[in-house]
Amino acid sequence: MAEELDMTRIPQHIAIIMDGNGRWATERGKERSYGHQAGVDTVRRITSECTRLGVKYLTLYTFSTENWNRPSDEVAALMGLVLTSLEDEIFMRNNVRFHVIGDIERLPKEVQDKLQETMDHTVKNNSMTMVVALSYSSRWELTKAARDIARKVRNNELKIEDITEQTISENLCTHFMPDPELLIRTGGELRISNYMLWQLAYSELYFCNTYWPDFDEADLHKAIIDYQSRQRRFGKTEKQVETEQEKI
Repeated sequence: MAEELDMTRIPQHIAIIMDGNGRWATERGKERSYGHQAGVDTVRRITSECTRLGVKYLTLYTFSTENWNRPSDEVAALMGLVLTSLEDEIFMRNNVRFHVIGDIERLPKEVQDKLQETMDHTVKNNSMTMVVALSYSSRWELTKAARDIARKVRNNELKIEDITEQTISENLCTHFMPDPELLIRTGGELRISNYMLWQLAYSELYFCNTYWPDFDEADLHKAIIDYQSRQRRFGKTEKQVETEQEKI
């Protein structure tokens, strides 16, 4: 299927909601943690393929603020998995920079330290940036941004009339990268689950029934081909977009 891809129109930023690990494991008579471990193997494959295709940012919804409400043993297993899965190999072999967004202070200290260590070690890698959304939710992010902006107004660092959409974007966790062109959600659910609500305003959404552990390079290609078949209008008419493209 790779030959069907238009390599000149690969999305620069792909965001993924990696859903279905638990159900994948349950259907095999295994503990949910088994599915999360299998999901890490998929992360390795998809990271390598995104790098090969020329994607510049890959953002993975790994653990939401709502996930803290899951059974304590599953949360502990997930935190342990974060520690063991942050391997140098996946980043250094693919020249990938690692970054994390979310309410990191809620994480165990050893996890925080490992995240920082990995970010420091990969800071010079420049083929692609993998962004892991960990202890993250969009409502938390927007609330934090509102507080930060309000604090700047109170401290006379910012005037209310100067607050724009750009101001909000600059105060989000994702200020360092462009908004996603493509969101992929695996596992069959048709929702975005409090994920990058501001940033996904004009993203193309792609849903598939495949559980994340089974999601492979061919599935990624299929999602990108679907994205490439769409006309991104950003509020304009189809005729306007076609006229602009003819001028290029």
